[in-house]
Amino acid sequence: MPVRAAAGVPGRDLQSEKGETVICRGVEAHTSGPMLQVGQVAPDFHAVNAKMEEVSLSDFKGKKVILNIFPSLDTPTCALSVRQFNVRAAGLENTVVLCISMDLPFAQSRFCSTEGLDNVIPLSVFRSRDFVAHYGLQLADGPLEGLMARAVIVVDESGKVSYTQLVENISHEPDYEAALKAAQ
Repeated sequence: MPVRAAAGVPGRDLQSEKGETVICRGVEAHTSGPMLQVGQVAPDFHAVNAKMEEVSLSDFKGKKVILNIFPSLDTPTCALSVRQFNVRAAGLENTVVLCISMDLPFAQSRFCSTEGLDNVIPLSVFRSRDFVAHYGLQLADGPLEGLMARAVIVVDESGKVSYTQLVENISHEPDYEAALKAAQ
């Protein structure tokens, strides 16, 4: 069987790293690597905001960070998760919600502006090799190959992962309550 590199990560060998299994449109799909574990230091990464500026996780050091990761705002469940975190996390002190996808920054900005969402920060990882390499959440196969799986990661003020959820079926919503409880 030929060695297959993870989408977007040259030289990364899927056979040498065990990814996670999720259900995507009724089909089993796999992520490009393992999910981060609670207690690990969250790897720094770079993403692009609506102004095409690079933003990194380290920019939020000293804050609790909820990473709402999903395939695309152009799907109903992804759009709903952004709306839900916008409302539910608004009252959390010293907490920021980063909504991360492969969507272009222009589309993310348009969505948030149209929806009136100002309590979340949309970030695109369309050119972020470090997020793809260190978080292992890019779909390596299946119908949405190349996009992100649906996951939530909470990072505490010291930069350690305090909560993770890889949503087993991509069409399902994440457990908002558990993520928000971890961020309190």
